[in-house]
Amino acid sequence: MSATPPPDAAPVPSRPPADVLVVSVAYHPGPELAQFAASLSGATTRPYRLVLVDNGTDPTAVDEVARESGATVLRTGENLGYGRAANRAAAGATEPWLVVANPDVVWHPGSLDALLAAAGRHPGAGALGPAVLNVDGTVYPSARELPSLTQGVGHALLARVWPGNPWTRAYQARQETTGSGERPAGWLSGSCLLLRREAFEAVGGFDERYFMFFEDLDLGERLAGAGWTNVHVPGAEVTHVGGASWRERPDAMIRAHHRSAALYLSGRYDRWYQAPLRLVIRLGLAARQAVELRSSHRR
Repeated sequence: MSATPPPDAAPVPSRPPADVLVVSVAYHPGPELAQFAASLSGATTRPYRLVLVDNGTDPTAVDEVARESGATVLRTGENLGYGRAANRAAAGATEPWLVVANPDVVWHPGSLDALLAAAGRHPGAGALGPAVLNVDGTVYPSARELPSLTQGVGHALLARVWPGNPWTRAYQARQETTGSGERPAGWLSGSCLLLRREAFEAVGGFDERYFMFFEDLDLGERLAGAGWTNVHVPGAEVTHVGGASWRERPDAMIRAHHRSAALYLSGRYDRWYQAPLRLVIRLGLAARQAVELRSSHRR
């Protein structure tokens, strides 16, 4: 016969259902992951569920952060790439809101609440993004317009090796800064995104052909094509501190970036008569990759 609790025993309060699923994909994370989880708790008063995707790394760091933050760990067993891993974590979610954010993001107090409040003001928004600050406090251009043909190709081929080229200048001149109001954008940086789950699922999530890089541009373009808007919310701020993956594996990151650039640009200009343009893009990106790899070896 089970014991009957005393009449004055207080019931254990149940945890309210989460409004937001927060997903962060970790691959060889540094100390930034702990900062990410700790700062998230001050970013919102809403109940949320945090899933850390261990994308085939030493699990020690991820497990420690999960214990401290109450997060769930999803182990992939291999490096699936960013978009595919995020899709796996989001599969079957019931929360109306999905956050996908890099593990090297630090949330400013109230920033997620500010994004959610903006989402209420923009019922047609499929994606919302905060102002993304660099560690020195300068503003990263995280809300961008879709590039024109000349801007897209010129920026993709020359931005890293000739930052002041006219195509990159023209493209970046269209970006806003943190002092401006909420506005629609062509696409938002995937370093920190609030996604309406309904919209994310309607377009099939991230395109898993992109191992990493350009999956955010592609998602924003597909959301807009499906009738949703991408909204920049400068009243919400995060700092992107820069993670261990770039520092420790620059060659792999450079190659991944160029593969994704080639995939995106070739897909955007895929008509038969654009074959010469696709060849120029492939050759130009190959040359730029070679320059960047040589530069990384000299550091």
